[in-house]
Amino acid sequence: MNTPPRSPAERRRDTEHRLAHDIDLWVASASADGVPHLVPLSFEWDGETLLLATPAASPTGRNLAAGRTVRLSLGATRDVTVIEGDVEVLERDALPGERGDRFCARTGFDPREPTTPYHWFRVTPRLVQAWREADELPGRTLMREGTWLA
Repeated sequence: MNTPPRSPAERRRDTEHRLAHDIDLWVASASADGVPHLVPLSFEWDGETLLLATPAASPTGRNLAAGRTVRLSLGATRDVTVIEGDVEVLERDALPGERGDRFCARTGFDPREPTTPYHWFRVTPRLVQAWREADELPGRTLMREGTWLA
């Protein structure tokens, strides 16, 4: 790419825009015995946490509930945002209605409706990194230990 590397402030703005406007992301989790699992899921961002929903008995649901950590990825490989976060598991009826309604409006899917038992997974970011090309690898960390650096 012929564009100069973005500043940390530009990367943060781009990341926050992506969180506010993208609908889907990649969710990487692992079982207790280290078997990796990667799936795309829809999400909702409230400015502080990401909200995901998946069947409680699915590999992702079991992994997130057991491990309580996750790695998420948004964007293409040449413009990626990677988020590591802590996971809080919420029963389907434990989430405030307005947050569930925002999730449904954004994603077009209501996990409160299926007969399959779903859980909500609220992810609080601990680490956020964003880069496009190799020239953006230095300074790619935008959040560390839950605090924005830029």
